[in-house]
Amino acid sequence: MDRFVWTSGLLEINETLVIQQRGVRIYDGEEKIKFDAGTLLLSTHRLIWRDQKNHECCMAIPLSQIVFIEEQAAGIGKSAKIVVHLHPAPASKEPGPFQSSKNSYIKLSFKEHGQIEFYRRLSEEMTQRRWENMPVSQSLQTNRGPQPGRIRAVGIVGIERKLEEKRKETDKNISEAFEDLSKLMVKAKEMVELSKSIANKIKEKQGDITEDETIRFKSYLLSMGIANPVTRETYGSGTQYHMQLAKQLVGILQAPLEERGGIMSLTEVYCLVNRARGMELLSPEDLVNACKMLEALKLPLRLRVFDSGVMVIELQSHKEEEMVASALETVSEKGSLTSEEFAKLVGMSVLLAKERLLLAEKMGHLCRDDSVEGLRFYPNLFMTQS
Repeated sequence: MDRFVWTSGLLEINETLVIQQRGVRIYDGEEKIKFDAGTLLLSTHRLIWRDQKNHECCMAIPLSQIVFIEEQAAGIGKSAKIVVHLHPAPASKEPGPFQSSKNSYIKLSFKEHGQIEFYRRLSEEMTQRRWENMPVSQSLQTNRGPQPGRIRAVGIVGIERKLEEKRKETDKNISEAFEDLSKLMVKAKEMVELSKSIANKIKEKQGDITEDETIRFKSYLLSMGIANPVTRETYGSGTQYHMQLAKQLVGILQAPLEERGGIMSLTEVYCLVNRARGMELLSPEDLVNACKMLEALKLPLRLRVFDSGVMVIELQSHKEEEMVASALETVSEKGSLTSEEFAKLVGMSVLLAKERLLLAEKMGHLCRDDSVEGLRFYPNLFMTQS
């Protein structure tokens, strides 16, 4: 047993697994020892034994240490065995489970059978002596530390170790990513402070800088996001915060609303506002609460909820009658339209297009045909030809 050395159980360069067998016990000569249930692996270079319960317990012996092998038949209450006769342990041997042994042979007891095939394959390896074809510079490393140049791992332990290594690498990458994110947040706050400073200087020097310079400064602020975003740190978390936020929404949304026909879904508004705010992102709840205050503060925008539950932001100047009349005119020109077709014609989202058509239907200007082909709207001839 003093020929065995501890190993990681992983195959080395040019080493190939030949066969493995579970339920193998090792004897030191005729003596039973603690290694009573393990998996025995035969490679082109080594015999490797791994404990089935404690996978960290793994040892190996080079095939070059074997003198010859013989079979021992099974008896009553005894399992079949392979007797392995060994050379004396070399002086430069790596650490192993035993420092010395009086026996010059070991026995491999096969409790779960399989000894016939294992003996045949071991005999072939001893005859072919494939371990001698490996270059000296790539000699086997049998210590338990990490091995350079591994090709592949053996069995479940190898897979588990690879998964553990991958998990550690993932944890390391995540930690580095969060460090980078923290640095980015610090830089983002610096940029917000810079944008506030530029905004204040524009206010202070209204007469000292030209109109072109003012426009250029404002374009820089726009590229950085909102110059002075409303945050909970500044206004707390109550009504005052939502009021200030509502006022800021007007500055962000008024121009885009005018470009899009005076109405936008709350989903579009959420994306647009958070894009403008940069790192100071809004929660959906805060956005809804701020929008509910638009009308109470007599601001030029308002929150509207359709019968279907769809929420939109629209200009106070946006007239429902004009919207319905426009929808009726478009549908009359085409004869009939689905919400998707109407959305393409007027350049808005399908969601808003459908709400507009449903509103026109509710007011009696349109009627519907709901069939297997989908929902299609027609002019209400009872209203138009009366």
